[in-house]
Amino acid sequence: MSSEATKTSVYVHFPWCARKCPYCDFATEPIRKQLLPHEAYADALKRELGLRAADLRGRKLVSVFFGGGTPSLWAPGALGRVLTAIRHAFEEVADDLEVTVECNPSSLDRRGAAALREAGVDRLSIGVQSLRDHHLRFLGRLHDRAQAIGALRDAIAEMPRVSADLMFGMPEQTPEELGEDIHRVVDTGVRHVSAYALTIEEKTMFGSLHRAGKLQVASEERYAELFEHAEARFCELGWGHYEVSNYAAPGEESRHNLHYWRGGAYVGLGAGAVGCLDEGPGRARRWRNDPNPQRYLCGGTLETEVETLGPEEIIRESLMLGLRTVEGMDLEATRQRAASDPEEGRERAIQGALETGRLVRSGRWLRVPQPHWLKLDGIVRDLF
Repeated sequence: MSSEATKTSVYVHFPWCARKCPYCDFATEPIRKQLLPHEAYADALKRELGLRAADLRGRKLVSVFFGGGTPSLWAPGALGRVLTAIRHAFEEVADDLEVTVECNPSSLDRRGAAALREAGVDRLSIGVQSLRDHHLRFLGRLHDRAQAIGALRDAIAEMPRVSADLMFGMPEQTPEELGEDIHRVVDTGVRHVSAYALTIEEKTMFGSLHRAGKLQVASEERYAELFEHAEARFCELGWGHYEVSNYAAPGEESRHNLHYWRGGAYVGLGAGAVGCLDEGPGRARRWRNDPNPQRYLCGGTLETEVETLGPEEIIRESLMLGLRTVEGMDLEATRQRAASDPEEGRERAIQGALETGRLVRSGRWLRVPQPHWLKLDGIVRDLF
């Protein structure tokens, strides 16, 4: 096959969890574990892969990410069947294919981690969120501190690469508490951490409580303080802050997420999954699958939303995603994908941001310096 194959990632959405967290607005449903349709969902995903066969021609698989929901509730054998089918659906597969599965501490032990490794998974992303039991109760999590640490150690014992999620911005959380959580997580052997600010989404339990004035949230000043404290702690460890919410030891960056942020093509499989594939210079197609798991299992209407992206939409997405990273946005790569100059019509806005230091240009790269990452949304909005 030609070396010009388009690098493509696959995202597989597992739409079930044991309990819906009050801050979560993802396309997920709570379900009792004994009712999970393990094999039927694998069959439905394989059916969708067959329907997308024409879209996969001339593409090279570079990463697979099983997200949700809670994919660690899924039988590893069924997940493995899907992974094998994905690999066989592509004409070319990268030698260093990265396969990640999201896990919750309440549904992961060493035996489960070993089974996932045997199924072909080489990276786990574990939703720790906090190592403070009162914060975990506030977030509606099913695990406690001991389970979180145990899950991390079990994962490290079986998997070559492990990431942990941490959240900040809970009521009365202090920078010192966040710093201690970071060091305890890293002490287990984890080499990648995603540190997210708690956000209040409208269609969630927290959203309803916030509108009713019954939910305390951190102030912007406290969010900034926590963000800067986390950055300082990871800097002490020698880790890179390679994206606004992501930190990694050297060489441990998430290749799947970097592919997204660089504007790479991706296939979304499963109920509620989103995919976006290029269809030639200046054109891409984005879709969202029906979020209802029961309809998806029955093989009904697959896509409920379809959007065609033109040059301007491609450029805006490149700005929104690329400027989140320490490397920034590749102007030349964006020009080729969009078949349009990303700077045209933005000359004044770009020049103003360069003069004030909110943007830095280095050859073909345009980036936001890290001291300005807390103002990133406004900087990107000005370039739209």
